[in-house]
Amino acid sequence: MSAVTPPEEPGREPTAAGPGPAAPARDGTELAEALVKRSAAAQGGGGRDRSATRSSRARRATGAGWSGPARDERDPQPLDAAVERLVGEHGWGPELAVHGVVARWETVVGQDVAAHVGVERFADGVVTLRADSTAWATQMRLLATTLVRRLNEETEDGTVNRVVVLGPHSPTWRKGPRSVPGRGPRDTYG
Repeated sequence: MSAVTPPEEPGREPTAAGPGPAAPARDGTELAEALVKRSAAAQGGGGRDRSATRSSRARRATGAGWSGPARDERDPQPLDAAVERLVGEHGWGPELAVHGVVARWETVVGQDVAAHVGVERFADGVVTLRADSTAWATQMRLLATTLVRRLNEETEDGTVNRVVVLGPHSPTWRKGPRSVPGRGPRDTYG
């Protein structure tokens, strides 16, 4: 068996570890490679080869897979900017504007009207209102053009095309999946 000599450290003279030839002198490149291998082995990455080291260096140099110092879409964004981008991508702007007006319904039409007329839905430029009495439904039908103009002023775009006003819900006697066709009892409102 031959004696194993430990690798030399920089700044130390080679020593003879017993019988056998003295270790050959290394140049700077060999010494640097030995240090890199030793540090990789100490960090647990001793199985890496030179091509893996080169590819990771190349990846870092080109910035592939790394965010880097410049801002991009993967960086944390303020909430308002992220929501604006989401609304713009999906085209939700007009609907959100109308729903914002619906949330402020009392301030847009006044307390008296809001107490008797509410927004039921918005779809395809048509706002459907529900009144609690036929008198309020008739009054809102007469003011429909004014209301369309007012809603478009609030949304700041021509989103609302028409207002449909429905009267109060009438009672129904249809219970369950099977019912008898016809008007129902007629002597109730007599």
